[in-house]
Amino acid sequence: MESFARKNDSAVSPCLWVGTGLGMVLILSLNLPASDDLRQSEPVMVSPSGKSAPLFLFVWRDPHSADDGEKTRKRKLVMHSPSSSQDMGDHQFAVICSEKQAKVFSLPSQTCLYVHNITETSFLLRADVVTLCNSVCLACFCANGHIMTLSLPSLRPLLDINYLPVTDMRIARTFCFTNEGQALYLSSPTEIQRLTYSQEMCDNLQDMLGDLFTPVETPEAQNRGFLKGLFGGSGQAFDREELFGEATAGKASRSLAQHIPGSGGIEGVRGAAGGVIGDLTRARIALDERGQKLGELDERTASMMASAEAFSKHAHEVMLKYKDKKWYQF
Repeated sequence: MESFARKNDSAVSPCLWVGTGLGMVLILSLNLPASDDLRQSEPVMVSPSGKSAPLFLFVWRDPHSADDGEKTRKRKLVMHSPSSSQDMGDHQFAVICSEKQAKVFSLPSQTCLYVHNITETSFLLRADVVTLCNSVCLACFCANGHIMTLSLPSLRPLLDINYLPVTDMRIARTFCFTNEGQALYLSSPTEIQRLTYSQEMCDNLQDMLGDLFTPVETPEAQNRGFLKGLFGGSGQAFDREELFGEATAGKASRSLAQHIPGSGGIEGVRGAAGGVIGDLTRARIALDERGQKLGELDERTASMMASAEAFSKHAHEVMLKYKDKKWYQF
């Protein structure tokens, strides 16, 4: 971070803060090259800022003592009177958390301002400084499942709620806080659980859900000109329901035929198709035989008409031959 590495520093510089298991915090000063061109050739110099002091000291208390109890968990204000003008010019606060306690230090004087015992029966798994309701606070997650928020820099308790006891180390390793009262963790190797401890975020949760698509109104169809449809317009697609549906054509009359699908599966369809093909074949043969009989009937009719015409002609000639003869001349 950009911070004050030493008590007498007047400007911030790159620093690395290291916390140890013994309650010590080491501040390492990072000396970067002043020019970007030299950054590729000159190394970064790391140097300790000075003697480190233990920031977390726990005093042994008798568990059966009547003085212990809620008093040990209350926030403590460390009374400190500034001894120099430098203490009055502090510009930063450092929030440091151990497994059970949180402290706020003023920089660059490194004066401890506030102390708060977060838990006595469990230990702290995660602590982050987050933004909530246009302010900053310290969000904590304990191993007993409690989620707590503390105001900054005064470390005043704002929220303490039992959410989920840590039964899986995956939750402990992946749990993290984000801004605006949200938190995330891996509930399974492939699932992310999201939660919120802010009422404002909960009220606006439905508006923040993502959509698979953006709803857009269907544009109106363009008017097709007569010439365009007649001389070169592409075929127009129609909807079957639009052409034959009840919404446009009205409800069908009861006297009209309706298609009723039958049962039997594929074999039934094949049998029905075979029966239809047989019926069609027999009908075609019958039509061929009927056509042949009709042809023979036409030939007989033509022969009879020719015979009738010849008989009529022969009768007319006989009539002309015997027309002027008397009866006694026959």
